[in-house]
Amino acid sequence: MHFNQTNHHKRNILVVDDTPDNLRLLSAMLTAQGFEVRKALNGKMALTACKMVLPDVILLDINMPDMNGYEVCQQLKADHKTCEVPVIFISALDDVVDKVKAFDVGGVDYIAKPFHGAEVVLRIENQINLRLLQVKLQEKNFLLQEALDNLKVAQVKQIQNEKMVALGQLVAGLAHEINNPISFIYGNLKYAGEYVQDLVNMIEVYQQEYPKPTPKIQQIAKNLDLNFIIKDVQKLIGAMYRGSDRIREIVLALQHFSRHDEAEMKPVNIHEDIENTLVMLQHRLRETADRAAIVLVKDYGNLPLVTCYTSELNQVFMHLLNNAIDAIEERVGNQSSTPQIRIHTEVTDLNMVKIAIADNGTGIKESLRSRLFDPFFTTKPVGKGSGLGLSISYQIIVQKHRGNITCTSSVGQGAEFAIEIPIE
Repeated sequence: MHFNQTNHHKRNILVVDDTPDNLRLLSAMLTAQGFEVRKALNGKMALTACKMVLPDVILLDINMPDMNGYEVCQQLKADHKTCEVPVIFISALDDVVDKVKAFDVGGVDYIAKPFHGAEVVLRIENQINLRLLQVKLQEKNFLLQEALDNLKVAQVKQIQNEKMVALGQLVAGLAHEINNPISFIYGNLKYAGEYVQDLVNMIEVYQQEYPKPTPKIQQIAKNLDLNFIIKDVQKLIGAMYRGSDRIREIVLALQHFSRHDEAEMKPVNIHEDIENTLVMLQHRLRETADRAAIVLVKDYGNLPLVTCYTSELNQVFMHLLNNAIDAIEERVGNQSSTPQIRIHTEVTDLNMVKIAIADNGTGIKESLRSRLFDPFFTTKPVGKGSGLGLSISYQIIVQKHRGNITCTSSVGQGAEFAIEIPIE
């Protein structure tokens, strides 16, 4: 009987049997069918042969001295290099064979002696074809997973781009709209202060020139508490100046943070960008009914200007700082120490700028840390997180700036996210 040899051309078969006659018989039978056959007289020789050249199929005798077929199969399946090789057990018909054990230890088929050539070849071909199908399925699964990962990345990029454009336009628009009236107020406060001072001076002159005003004027002055008003009006003007200054700082921070019209890389002051982001988060750092105010510890190094996409880097700072605040708030009620966020910057030995943001919040389990930067993965409750912040941050730092972003954490002790980007 002749079989199609194209399917098993040069297929490598390892035959393991302690009986030389059986080895010769199987070897001759399979070689005649176009297989490449190697022989081993015992289990140790078989394991060594597998390490030298990985076979496509192993024919393994069960009853052998020193190491039986079950033990050999167990060792093959325990090694990641040989665990995928199909093992077909062989044994004499009159031998007591535990077929259940043969399959439990990893065997895929069983052949009884005496051998029938056609049966042996067909069983071997079946296993080779099954293995080919498995490999093809694995390749397809890999390609599908790769396509899914690429789709997720593309989705995140699209979401990021849309988010950046929308955020930039919104923030820039707000900054512009707020800037106009506050500039008007701030500019006119100077004149308002001067006018008020002129009126105060006029009243003081009247008091000097007419030390005894009419009863009606005296009553009005008493009702108004004129002396208090004269003293307090200067404080009011000063407070309005300070408030206007603060609003102008916030507007400036908004403009710096958005920079939606700056798509090119440019040298920037990283500390200035961090400070602008912190201005945006002041409302979240203040004391609340549930916790004390979050203490900011700034450990800034001596950084040069860094060439980067500044608006996107600001987005990373925003994500990391927001996550740090969220982690601190999750720990409310189980926190004895003062809530704190530490920001550390330095230039590394590899001429990279490192920015580390650490909190003393809940921390992150080790089992979750490997998935932190996956798109749509989040540890936050439903409705509190989209799973995009860290994924977007990863793309901005690693793919766009050729840098690194890492997380170190221990549960209950807080977490630290560190980013490194090239100076140039």
